[in-house]
Amino acid sequence: MRILLLNGNTDAAMTGRMLRLAEAALPGLGLAHLRLIPATARFGARYIASRTAAAIAGHAVLERVAEHAGLVEAIAIACFGDPGLDAARELAGIPVTGMADASLRVALEMAPRVALLTGGAAWVPMLEEFAASRGCAPGSVLVRAVAPTGDMIAREPERALDLLAAEAAEAVAAGAGVVVLGGAGLAGLAPRLAPRLPVPVLDSLDCLLRVAARPLPVPAGPGATPTTGLAPALAARLEP
Repeated sequence: MRILLLNGNTDAAMTGRMLRLAEAALPGLGLAHLRLIPATARFGARYIASRTAAAIAGHAVLERVAEHAGLVEAIAIACFGDPGLDAARELAGIPVTGMADASLRVALEMAPRVALLTGGAAWVPMLEEFAASRGCAPGSVLVRAVAPTGDMIAREPERALDLLAAEAAEAVAAGAGVVVLGGAGLAGLAPRLAPRLPVPVLDSLDCLLRVAARPLPVPAGPGATPTTGLAPALAARLEP
């Protein structure tokens, strides 16, 4: 099964890092049969940390989705906050999942109250709104963030571990039965944080892979829509 591992950020080095981590994780997840095809957003923010950057990333994600139509069997948006997720599902014609959506699915299967822990304070209201849009019950998802953004954490993880542990401990004290380390920049840190907490700690990249391998529903396409100025592959998916 070929899965597009699509980074909505424009940092190709981060894409490469996630690909290495994901390929190393596949056997332990029972998913050695998957073949991951990496792709990086062509334009937008190097690392998404605002609503504006997330909105731009949604367009960039759709462009890459259109370019890979017919080349893969599923798409995994490897970017927490899942820019363009619902539109990508409509456009792709194949199953699409996102890192935050997958994390919520997996975590809420394990506990009735979970914590999403990420980097960058701007993500707190954005992820709270995202959880509500996914139909999560009020109070079932606690969103926590440390001040360093995900790309800062990826560059200097040692400096962030204590901050992450403190925020995670507060979430557990508030009733979270599972903690998700969310975002590309935090990928690979869950095993280092897990011994410091009394509840399971999940890596959002692992959650993404687990859900991407499941059979997921595919909504109806967007229908014919005349366009102007879009990249050729995206225009071809939309135009009559």
